[in-house]
Amino acid sequence: MSWGEERNGSIAALDLGTTKICVVIAERVAAGRLRVIGIAQQPSEGLRRGVIVDAEKTVKAIGEAIRQAELMAGVEVGSVYAGIAGEHIASLNSSGMVAVGDSGGRIGVLDREKVLEVASAVKVPMDREVLHVLPQEFLVDGNHGIPDPVGMYGVRLEANVHVVTGAVTAVQNITRSILRAGVDVRDIVLEPLASNYAILDADERQMGVCMIDIGGGTSDVVVYAKGGLRYSGTIGLGGQNVTNDVGIGLRTSWAEAERIKCAHGAALVDIVDAQEQIEVAGVGERAATPVSRRDLADIIEARMEEIFMLARRQITAAMPNAVLGAGIVITGGGAQVEGAVVLAERVFAAPVRLGSPVGLEGMAESIGNPPYATALGLVLYGAEHQGGMADIEVRTMVEDHFDSVFGRMKKWLQTLG
Repeated sequence: MSWGEERNGSIAALDLGTTKICVVIAERVAAGRLRVIGIAQQPSEGLRRGVIVDAEKTVKAIGEAIRQAELMAGVEVGSVYAGIAGEHIASLNSSGMVAVGDSGGRIGVLDREKVLEVASAVKVPMDREVLHVLPQEFLVDGNHGIPDPVGMYGVRLEANVHVVTGAVTAVQNITRSILRAGVDVRDIVLEPLASNYAILDADERQMGVCMIDIGGGTSDVVVYAKGGLRYSGTIGLGGQNVTNDVGIGLRTSWAEAERIKCAHGAALVDIVDAQEQIEVAGVGERAATPVSRRDLADIIEARMEEIFMLARRQITAAMPNAVLGAGIVITGGGAQVEGAVVLAERVFAAPVRLGSPVGLEGMAESIGNPPYATALGLVLYGAEHQGGMADIEVRTMVEDHFDSVFGRMKKWLQTLG
Protein backbone atom coordinates (compact mmCIF):
# COMPACT_ATOMS: atom_id res chain seq x y z
CA MET A 1 0.00 0.00 0.00
CA SER A 2 1.38 3.43 -0.91
CA TRP A 3 0.15 6.53 0.83
CA GLY A 4 1.11 9.22 -1.69
CA GLU A 5 -0.19 12.10 0.41
CA GLU A 6 1.93 11.32 3.48
CA ARG A 7 5.02 10.68 1.37
CA ASN A 8 5.11 13.76 -0.85
CA GLY A 9 2.65 16.15 0.81
CA SER A 10 0.32 16.24 -2.20
CA ILE A 11 -3.48 16.05 -2.13
CA ALA A 12 -5.35 14.24 -4.90
CA ALA A 13 -9.04 14.66 -5.75
CA LEU A 14 -11.24 12.54 -8.00
CA ASP A 15 -14.48 13.95 -9.43
CA LEU A 16 -16.65 11.16 -10.82
CA GLY A 17 -19.10 13.01 -13.04
CA THR A 18 -21.66 11.85 -15.56
CA THR A 19 -19.84 13.55 -18.44
CA LYS A 20 -16.21 13.61 -17.24
CA ILE A 21 -13.88 12.00 -14.73
CA CYS A 22 -11.43 14.57 -13.45
CA VAL A 23 -8.31 14.22 -11.28
CA VAL A 24 -6.60 17.20 -9.64
CA ILE A 25 -3.33 17.02 -7.69
CA ALA A 26 -2.24 19.92 -5.50
CA GLU A 27 0.64 20.56 -3.12
CA ARG A 28 1.02 22.76 -0.08
CA VAL A 29 3.21 25.83 -0.54
CA ALA A 30 4.28 28.66 1.76
CA ALA A 31 1.83 29.95 4.36
CA GLY A 32 -0.43 26.94 3.97
CA ARG A 33 -1.55 27.83 0.46
CA LEU A 34 -2.33 25.19 -2.16
CA ARG A 35 -1.02 25.02 -5.71
CA VAL A 36 -2.38 22.82 -8.49
CA ILE A 37 0.45 20.77 -10.01
CA GLY A 38 -1.44 18.21 -12.03
CA ILE A 39 -4.82 17.83 -13.69
CA ALA A 40 -6.32 15.40 -16.17
CA GLN A 41 -9.73 14.28 -17.30
CA GLN A 42 -11.29 11.48 -19.27
CA PRO A 43 -14.76 11.09 -20.82
CA SER A 44 -17.13 9.42 -18.39
CA GLU A 45 -18.95 6.59 -20.13
CA GLY A 46 -19.59 4.32 -17.16
CA LEU A 47 -21.73 6.58 -14.96
CA ARG A 48 -25.35 7.65 -15.25
CA ARG A 49 -26.74 10.33 -12.95
CA GLY A 50 -24.00 9.80 -10.40
CA VAL A 51 -24.22 5.99 -10.28
CA ILE A 52 -21.75 3.55 -11.85
CA VAL A 53 -23.45 1.46 -14.53
CA ASP A 54 -20.33 0.10 -16.28
CA ALA A 55 -17.54 -0.74 -13.85
CA GLU A 56 -14.94 -1.65 -16.50
CA LYS A 57 -15.23 1.64 -18.35
CA THR A 58 -15.18 3.54 -15.07
CA VAL A 59 -12.04 1.76 -13.80
CA LYS A 60 -10.27 2.38 -17.10
CA ALA A 61 -11.16 6.09 -17.14
CA ILE A 62 -10.14 6.57 -13.51
CA GLY A 63 -6.81 4.84 -14.06
CA GLU A 64 -6.01 6.83 -17.20
CA ALA A 65 -6.93 10.17 -15.60
CA ILE A 66 -4.77 9.40 -12.56
CA ARG A 67 -1.78 8.40 -14.71
CA GLN A 68 -2.01 11.55 -16.80
CA ALA A 69 -2.29 13.77 -13.72
CA GLU A 70 0.68 11.98 -12.10
CA LEU A 71 2.81 12.60 -15.19
CA MET A 72 1.98 16.29 -15.15
CA ALA A 73 2.56 16.64 -11.41
CA GLY A 74 5.66 14.46 -11.21
CA VAL A 75 4.33 12.68 -8.11
CA GLU A 76 2.68 9.36 -7.44
CA VAL A 77 -0.88 9.36 -6.13
CA GLY A 78 -1.39 7.03 -3.19
CA SER A 79 -4.97 7.90 -2.29
CA VAL A 80 -7.75 10.24 -3.37
CA TYR A 81 -10.63 12.23 -2.00
CA ALA A 82 -13.50 11.07 -4.19
CA GLY A 83 -16.81 12.84 -4.78
CA ILE A 84 -20.22 11.21 -4.65
CA ALA A 85 -23.59 12.51 -5.85
CA GLY A 86 -26.79 11.26 -7.40
CA GLU A 87 -30.45 10.77 -6.63
CA HIS A 88 -29.63 8.05 -4.08
CA ILE A 89 -28.26 10.74 -1.74
CA ALA A 90 -30.66 11.76 1.04
CA SER A 91 -30.28 14.04 4.04
CA LEU A 92 -32.05 15.14 7.19
CA ASN A 93 -31.51 17.44 10.15
CA SER A 94 -31.17 15.95 13.62
CA SER A 95 -30.35 17.05 17.16
CA GLY A 96 -29.04 15.58 20.39
CA MET A 97 -28.41 16.55 24.00
CA VAL A 98 -26.03 15.35 26.74
CA ALA A 99 -25.12 16.41 30.25
CA VAL A 100 -21.65 17.92 30.57
CA GLY A 101 -19.36 15.25 32.03
CA ASP A 102 -16.87 17.45 33.88
CA SER A 103 -17.98 18.04 37.47
CA GLY A 104 -16.77 21.61 37.15
CA GLY A 105 -19.00 22.19 34.13
CA ARG A 106 -16.19 22.76 31.64
CA ILE A 107 -17.02 21.37 28.18
CA GLY A 108 -14.28 19.24 26.67
CA VAL A 109 -13.58 17.54 23.36
CA LEU A 110 -15.16 14.30 24.58
CA ASP A 111 -18.39 16.15 25.44
CA ARG A 112 -18.49 17.57 21.94
CA GLU A 113 -17.89 14.17 20.38
CA LYS A 114 -20.54 12.56 22.58
CA VAL A 115 -23.27 15.05 21.71
CA LEU A 116 -22.47 14.71 18.00
CA GLU A 117 -22.72 10.95 18.34
CA VAL A 118 -26.11 11.26 20.03
CA ALA A 119 -27.35 13.74 17.41
CA SER A 120 -26.25 11.47 14.55
CA ALA A 121 -27.93 8.36 15.98
CA VAL A 122 -30.70 8.43 13.38
CA LYS A 123 -32.39 5.30 12.11
CA VAL A 124 -31.51 4.60 8.48
CA PRO A 125 -32.56 1.63 6.31
CA MET A 126 -30.20 -1.33 5.98
CA ASP A 127 -29.33 -0.39 2.41
CA ARG A 128 -28.16 3.10 3.39
CA GLU A 129 -25.15 4.39 5.29
CA VAL A 130 -24.27 7.73 6.86
CA LEU A 131 -21.77 9.67 4.75
CA HIS A 132 -21.48 12.90 6.75
CA VAL A 133 -22.55 14.30 10.09
CA LEU A 134 -22.13 18.06 9.73
CA PRO A 135 -22.54 20.25 12.82
CA GLN A 136 -24.82 23.24 12.29
CA GLU A 137 -24.60 24.77 15.74
CA PHE A 138 -24.16 23.91 19.41
CA LEU A 139 -26.28 25.07 22.34
CA VAL A 140 -25.01 25.44 25.88
CA ASP A 141 -27.78 25.61 28.49
CA GLY A 142 -30.19 26.71 25.74
CA ASN A 143 -27.97 29.45 24.28
CA HIS A 144 -27.93 29.18 20.48
CA GLY A 145 -25.40 29.97 17.79
CA ILE A 146 -22.24 28.46 19.29
CA PRO A 147 -19.86 27.14 16.58
CA ASP A 148 -17.56 25.25 18.99
CA PRO A 149 -18.44 24.76 22.68
CA VAL A 150 -15.08 23.37 23.83
CA GLY A 151 -13.74 25.42 26.75
CA MET A 152 -17.11 26.89 27.69
CA TYR A 153 -18.93 26.12 30.94
CA GLY A 154 -22.42 24.71 31.22
CA VAL A 155 -24.65 21.90 32.42
CA ARG A 156 -26.46 20.89 29.22
CA LEU A 157 -24.86 20.59 25.77
CA GLU A 158 -26.96 20.25 22.61
CA ALA A 159 -26.06 19.93 18.94
CA ASN A 160 -27.98 20.41 15.70
CA VAL A 161 -26.50 18.47 12.79
CA HIS A 162 -27.10 17.77 9.12
CA VAL A 163 -26.89 14.05 8.34
CA VAL A 164 -26.17 12.93 4.77
CA THR A 165 -26.79 9.32 3.74
CA GLY A 166 -26.16 7.36 0.55
CA ALA A 167 -26.95 3.96 -0.91
CA VAL A 168 -24.42 1.43 0.35
CA THR A 169 -24.18 -0.26 -3.06
CA ALA A 170 -23.42 3.04 -4.81
CA VAL A 171 -20.60 3.77 -2.36
CA GLN A 172 -19.27 0.22 -2.63
CA ASN A 173 -19.18 0.43 -6.43
CA ILE A 174 -17.28 3.72 -6.32
CA THR A 175 -14.82 2.38 -3.75
CA ARG A 176 -14.24 -0.86 -5.64
CA SER A 177 -13.65 0.97 -8.94
CA ILE A 178 -11.08 3.31 -7.40
CA LEU A 179 -9.26 0.44 -5.70
CA ARG A 180 -9.17 -1.50 -8.97
CA ALA A 181 -7.66 1.56 -10.65
CA GLY A 182 -4.68 1.21 -8.32
CA VAL A 183 -5.18 3.85 -5.63
CA ASP A 184 -6.73 3.96 -2.18
CA VAL A 185 -9.76 5.95 -1.10
CA ARG A 186 -8.89 8.60 1.43
CA ASP A 187 -12.51 9.66 1.88
CA ILE A 188 -15.77 9.83 -0.04
CA VAL A 189 -17.28 13.31 0.02
CA LEU A 190 -20.68 14.66 -0.97
CA GLU A 191 -19.96 16.65 -4.14
CA PRO A 192 -21.94 19.82 -3.37
CA LEU A 193 -20.28 19.90 0.05
CA ALA A 194 -16.92 19.83 -1.73
CA SER A 195 -17.97 22.47 -4.28
CA ASN A 196 -18.90 24.81 -1.45
CA TYR A 197 -15.22 24.92 -0.40
CA ALA A 198 -14.25 26.37 -3.78
CA ILE A 199 -17.31 28.50 -4.49
CA LEU A 200 -18.85 30.02 -1.34
CA ASP A 201 -17.22 32.34 1.17
CA ALA A 202 -17.82 32.57 4.91
CA ASP A 203 -20.02 35.66 4.65
CA GLU A 204 -22.38 33.94 2.21
CA ARG A 205 -22.65 30.86 4.41
CA GLN A 206 -23.41 33.07 7.40
CA MET A 207 -25.99 35.30 5.68
CA GLY A 208 -27.82 32.44 4.01
CA VAL A 209 -27.16 31.21 0.48
CA CYS A 210 -28.40 28.54 -1.92
CA MET A 211 -25.90 26.92 -4.26
CA ILE A 212 -27.11 25.01 -7.32
CA ASP A 213 -24.46 22.85 -8.98
CA ILE A 214 -25.70 21.89 -12.44
CA GLY A 215 -23.82 18.79 -13.53
CA GLY A 216 -24.22 16.54 -16.53
CA GLY A 217 -26.78 14.08 -15.18
CA THR A 218 -28.09 15.73 -12.02
CA SER A 219 -28.18 19.10 -10.27
CA ASP A 220 -27.28 19.41 -6.59
CA VAL A 221 -28.95 21.93 -4.29
CA VAL A 222 -27.54 23.01 -0.92
CA VAL A 223 -28.55 25.77 1.47
CA TYR A 224 -26.24 27.30 4.07
CA ALA A 225 -27.34 29.62 6.86
CA LYS A 226 -25.60 30.85 10.00
CA GLY A 227 -22.44 29.13 8.82
CA GLY A 228 -23.90 25.59 8.65
CA LEU A 229 -25.36 23.32 5.98
CA ARG A 230 -29.14 23.37 6.49
CA TYR A 231 -30.40 21.52 3.42
CA SER A 232 -29.03 19.31 0.64
CA GLY A 233 -30.96 17.72 -2.19
CA THR A 234 -30.67 16.46 -5.76
CA ILE A 235 -32.64 17.13 -8.93
CA GLY A 236 -32.61 14.38 -11.55
CA LEU A 237 -31.95 16.83 -14.38
CA GLY A 238 -28.72 18.33 -15.68
CA GLY A 239 -26.82 19.51 -18.71
CA GLN A 240 -27.37 16.27 -20.61
CA ASN A 241 -31.13 16.80 -20.48
CA VAL A 242 -30.62 20.18 -22.11
CA THR A 243 -28.47 18.58 -24.80
CA ASN A 244 -31.06 15.86 -25.43
CA ASP A 245 -33.78 18.49 -25.81
CA VAL A 246 -31.65 20.38 -28.34
CA GLY A 247 -30.97 17.20 -30.31
CA ILE A 248 -34.66 16.30 -30.47
CA GLY A 249 -35.85 19.84 -31.13
CA LEU A 250 -33.34 20.54 -33.90
CA ARG A 251 -33.32 16.96 -35.23
CA THR A 252 -29.60 16.45 -34.97
CA SER A 253 -27.16 14.07 -33.31
CA TRP A 254 -26.29 14.22 -29.62
CA ALA A 255 -22.69 15.27 -30.40
CA GLU A 256 -23.87 18.09 -32.66
CA ALA A 257 -26.47 19.17 -30.10
CA GLU A 258 -23.75 19.41 -27.43
CA ARG A 259 -21.52 21.44 -29.75
CA ILE A 260 -24.33 23.83 -30.66
CA LYS A 261 -25.38 24.22 -27.04
CA CYS A 262 -21.86 25.14 -25.93
CA ALA A 263 -21.04 27.37 -28.90
CA HIS A 264 -24.35 29.15 -29.49
CA GLY A 265 -26.68 28.32 -26.61
CA ALA A 266 -28.56 30.86 -24.51
CA ALA A 267 -30.92 30.37 -21.59
CA LEU A 268 -33.10 33.36 -22.47
CA VAL A 269 -34.86 33.98 -25.76
CA ASP A 270 -35.05 37.74 -25.30
CA ILE A 271 -31.26 38.22 -25.19
CA VAL A 272 -30.83 36.71 -28.68
CA ASP A 273 -31.04 38.69 -31.92
CA ALA A 274 -34.12 37.57 -33.84
CA GLN A 275 -32.16 37.64 -37.11
CA GLU A 276 -29.28 35.44 -35.96
CA GLN A 277 -28.98 32.07 -37.70
CA ILE A 278 -26.81 29.00 -37.01
CA GLU A 279 -25.96 25.95 -39.11
CA VAL A 280 -27.10 22.61 -37.74
CA ALA A 281 -25.58 19.43 -39.15
CA GLY A 282 -28.09 16.85 -40.34
CA VAL A 283 -28.28 13.22 -39.24
CA GLY A 284 -26.85 10.62 -41.58
CA GLU A 285 -26.57 12.00 -45.10
CA ARG A 286 -29.00 14.86 -44.56
CA ALA A 287 -27.61 18.27 -45.41
CA ALA A 288 -27.00 20.94 -42.78
CA THR A 289 -29.87 23.37 -42.27
CA PRO A 290 -30.01 26.97 -41.01
CA VAL A 291 -31.87 27.42 -37.70
CA SER A 292 -32.80 30.56 -35.83
CA ARG A 293 -30.66 30.93 -32.70
CA ARG A 294 -33.84 32.04 -30.95
CA ASP A 295 -35.32 28.57 -31.57
CA LEU A 296 -32.25 27.08 -29.87
CA ALA A 297 -32.61 29.49 -26.94
CA ASP A 298 -36.30 28.63 -26.60
CA ILE A 299 -35.43 24.94 -26.13
CA ILE A 300 -32.66 25.63 -23.61
CA GLU A 301 -34.68 28.18 -21.64
CA ALA A 302 -37.54 25.73 -21.07
CA ARG A 303 -35.31 23.05 -19.53
CA MET A 304 -33.13 25.46 -17.53
CA GLU A 305 -36.23 27.13 -16.13
CA GLU A 306 -37.52 23.71 -15.07
CA ILE A 307 -34.27 22.99 -13.19
CA PHE A 308 -34.45 26.31 -11.35
CA MET A 309 -38.16 25.88 -10.59
CA LEU A 310 -37.56 22.41 -9.13
CA ALA A 311 -34.74 23.79 -6.99
CA ARG A 312 -36.98 26.57 -5.72
CA ARG A 313 -39.74 24.08 -4.85
CA GLN A 314 -37.30 21.87 -2.97
CA ILE A 315 -36.05 24.77 -0.88
CA THR A 316 -39.55 26.11 -0.23
CA ALA A 317 -40.81 22.68 0.87
CA ALA A 318 -37.83 21.95 3.13
CA MET A 319 -37.25 25.48 4.45
CA PRO A 320 -40.40 27.58 4.04
CA ASN A 321 -38.97 30.37 6.17
CA ALA A 322 -35.46 30.34 4.73
CA VAL A 323 -33.70 33.69 4.60
CA LEU A 324 -31.19 33.74 1.75
CA GLY A 325 -29.49 37.03 2.45
CA ALA A 326 -26.66 36.25 0.03
CA GLY A 327 -29.03 35.04 -2.70
CA ILE A 328 -28.31 32.21 -5.13
CA VAL A 329 -25.02 30.92 -6.54
CA ILE A 330 -25.10 28.70 -9.63
CA THR A 331 -22.11 26.62 -10.70
CA GLY A 332 -21.19 23.49 -12.63
CA GLY A 333 -20.86 23.04 -16.36
CA GLY A 334 -24.57 23.56 -16.99
CA ALA A 335 -24.48 27.00 -15.38
CA GLN A 336 -22.14 28.44 -18.02
CA VAL A 337 -24.77 28.88 -20.72
CA GLU A 338 -25.33 32.52 -21.58
CA GLY A 339 -28.27 34.08 -19.73
CA ALA A 340 -28.45 31.41 -16.99
CA VAL A 341 -27.81 33.96 -14.24
CA VAL A 342 -30.57 36.28 -15.45
CA LEU A 343 -33.02 33.40 -15.83
CA ALA A 344 -32.28 32.22 -12.29
CA GLU A 345 -32.83 35.75 -10.98
CA ARG A 346 -36.28 35.77 -12.58
CA VAL A 347 -37.21 32.37 -11.13
CA PHE A 348 -35.96 33.05 -7.60
CA ALA A 349 -36.64 36.80 -7.51
CA ALA A 350 -33.28 37.11 -5.77
CA PRO A 351 -29.72 38.12 -6.67
CA VAL A 352 -27.77 35.40 -8.48
CA ARG A 353 -24.09 35.05 -9.32
CA LEU A 354 -22.09 32.53 -11.34
CA GLY A 355 -19.73 30.68 -8.99
CA SER A 356 -16.20 29.99 -10.23
CA PRO A 357 -13.67 28.15 -8.05
CA VAL A 358 -11.13 30.13 -6.02
CA GLY A 359 -8.63 29.31 -3.30
CA LEU A 360 -5.88 27.49 -5.20
CA GLU A 361 -2.79 28.78 -6.96
CA GLY A 362 -1.45 27.51 -10.25
CA MET A 363 -4.90 27.06 -11.78
CA ALA A 364 -4.76 27.33 -15.54
CA GLU A 365 -7.46 29.50 -17.03
CA SER A 366 -9.08 26.37 -18.45
CA ILE A 367 -9.89 24.94 -14.98
CA GLY A 368 -10.70 28.14 -13.10
CA ASN A 369 -14.33 27.92 -14.14
CA PRO A 370 -17.57 26.27 -12.90
CA PRO A 371 -17.14 22.75 -14.39
CA TYR A 372 -14.14 22.20 -12.10
CA ALA A 373 -15.76 23.43 -8.90
CA THR A 374 -16.19 19.94 -7.46
CA ALA A 375 -12.68 18.67 -8.23
CA LEU A 376 -10.99 21.78 -6.85
CA GLY A 377 -13.36 21.82 -3.89
CA LEU A 378 -12.37 18.23 -3.08
CA VAL A 379 -8.73 19.37 -2.90
CA LEU A 380 -9.67 22.15 -0.47
CA TYR A 381 -11.79 19.74 1.57
CA GLY A 382 -8.87 17.32 1.70
CA ALA A 383 -6.48 20.04 2.82
CA GLU A 384 -8.77 20.94 5.71
CA HIS A 385 -9.39 17.36 6.83
CA GLN A 386 -5.94 15.91 6.21
CA GLY A 387 -3.96 15.14 9.37
CA GLY A 388 -5.02 14.88 12.98
CA MET A 389 -7.42 12.06 13.90
CA ALA A 390 -7.92 11.09 10.26
CA ASP A 391 -4.28 10.04 9.91
CA ILE A 392 -4.39 8.15 13.22
CA GLU A 393 -7.44 6.22 12.06
CA VAL A 394 -5.81 5.45 8.71
CA ARG A 395 -2.67 4.07 10.36
CA THR A 396 -4.78 1.95 12.71
CA MET A 397 -6.61 0.41 9.78
CA VAL A 398 -3.38 -0.33 7.94
CA GLU A 399 -2.07 -2.14 10.99
CA ASP A 400 -5.29 -4.14 11.15
CA HIS A 401 -4.87 -5.16 7.47
CA PHE A 402 -7.82 -3.26 6.06
CA ASP A 403 -7.26 -2.34 2.44
CA SER A 404 -8.46 1.24 2.39
CA VAL A 405 -10.21 4.25 3.85
CA PHE A 406 -10.77 5.02 7.45
CA GLY A 407 -13.51 5.13 10.03
CA ARG A 408 -17.01 5.03 8.69
CA MET A 409 -16.09 3.17 5.46
CA LYS A 410 -14.81 0.04 7.20
CA LYS A 411 -18.14 -1.77 6.91
CA TRP A 412 -18.47 -1.05 3.20
CA LEU A 413 -15.05 -2.44 2.42
CA GLN A 414 -15.62 -5.57 4.47
CA THR A 415 -18.53 -6.43 2.19
CA LEU A 416 -16.45 -6.08 -0.97
CA GLY A 417 -14.61 -9.31 -0.32
